[in-house]
Amino acid sequence: MRFVKEIPNTYCKTSLYMFNGKYIIKFEAGLLEQVYKVSEMDVAGQQEVEIMLNDMFYARVINRFKEMAEDFNAILSE
Repeated sequence: MRFVKEIPNTYCKTSLYMFNGKYIIKFEAGLLEQVYKVSEMDVAGQQEVEIMLNDMFYARVINRFKEMAEDFNAILSE
């Protein structure tokens, strides 16, 4: 997997990689991470991937992090 760049934003750490004909977008918040894969065939290039990461998408990513944290805390409390 080849690191391409950090994508600056105010929400969470976002890294872009390339591997086997796919862009891999990795979001990290504390101990949690989310990974999305986009085929190179589905986008015109790296810039299009970055454009896809708008405020609405980040809001859903952050909401998912909150849900993940709640789920994880629930199993730790059992």
